Amino acid sequence: MTNQEYQEAIDWLFAQLPNYQKDGKTAYKPGFDNIKKLCEIFGNPQEKLKMIHIGGTNGKGSTSNMLASVLQESGYKTGLYNSPHLIDFTERIKINGENCDKNFVFNFIKKMRDLPAEFQPSFFEFTTVMAFEYFYQNQVDFAIIEVGLGGRLDSTNIIKPMLSAITNVALDHQELLGETLEEIAGEKAGIIKPHIPIVSGDENDVVKNIIKEKAATENAPFIDATEIKTNIKSDLEGNYQSKNIRVVLALVQELEKLGISISDENVKKGLLNVQKNTNFIGRWFKFSEDPLIICDTAHNLAGLELAFEQLNEIPGFKHLIFGFVAEKKIEDVLKILPRNAANYFIKPNNNRGRHPKDYEELLKKFKINYKIFDHLQDAYLFARQELKKDEMIFVGGSNFVVGEFLENNLEK
Repeated sequence: MTNQEYQEAIDWLFAQLPNYQKDGKTAYKPGFDNIKKLCEIFGNPQEKLKMIHIGGTNGKGSTSNMLASVLQESGYKTGLYNSPHLIDFTERIKINGENCDKNFVFNFIKKMRDLPAEFQPSFFEFTTVMAFEYFYQNQVDFAIIEVGLGGRLDSTNIIKPMLSAITNVALDHQELLGETLEEIAGEKAGIIKPHIPIVSGDENDVVKNIIKEKAATENAPFIDATEIKTNIKSDLEGNYQSKNIRVVLALVQELEKLGISISDENVKKGLLNVQKNTNFIGRWFKFSEDPLIICDTAHNLAGLELAFEQLNEIPGFKHLIFGFVAEKKIEDVLKILPRNAANYFIKPNNNRGRHPKDYEELLKKFKINYKIFDHLQDAYLFARQELKKDEMIFVGGSNFVVGEFLENNLEK
């Protein structure tokens, strides 16, 4: 397999299958008919793995990577399935921090091409089965599976995990999951399985009670991670990571109850070496120290509020580069933008990307200090020119924006 053949296979995959990241809600296929058929074709690999299921609105990627790092430090071969990817497709499927083998991806896509024409799985359904098969072929000790979208009807919800967790619930993807916090919490709680412990990390009593009630109906032990008190730190530096750490610690405690050996030292080292062990980037990621450039993939109101809160703690003037997808409720975000900043708005390089000219009237309405750019790299180079001593750049608003920035600027 050549690099060109691999790229052609990936291009075919993106072109053939409906992809939520690229196409939005038209690509969302709730339910399990397709995923079950796909799993059967590959011998139901998901039934042969020890899995941990992680859902939630924000923090599930960080939590999954933290837990993977802890398990790796404990000597376990650990599979990790996250989405979306930032730069390369193979980031979605990892074992002990190593991206999925490109030869495996290439051969798997070749098999996909032989499926009956009338069988049209979504991009996420296909990549989910790819992850199951890769983890099975490589005989991982544990596979950590991150929910794609929602929970109840998500493709990953066909698994029977050892443990599950819901990091938190906030308003996001309302066009698919419901307009209210209660509706969305109900969808997230759909990953709770009979008799399988569920860890809850949300501090909101409304959300907590919905998860607790669903757990009770399924006779599933309910573990409230918010009751954990700890000063333990992680190399993932966002202030919000303290909440995700509690979820990880609760999951570790439950794994220990199941006879899984994890020492306090494994936990400490695992949390302090997440980026090294799993190659996780994008969450309050320090691209550079001098000048200070931070990337964060927070893209809904709850996540951005936490990111902006931490931004406001950093002294000095700031240069913020933002881009949003079409369905984002931008007005809510603009209301909470840090005021001591120059804002550079760009269109994400994606089908769903929204051009800032579409919401320029809102920028004027809220008296935002702004400039509009057609391309992210133009905004970044402008910000670098404007940057004075002790000022910083923040890049965010969308996974696509952070991914594009890193792809353009990380050393290859």
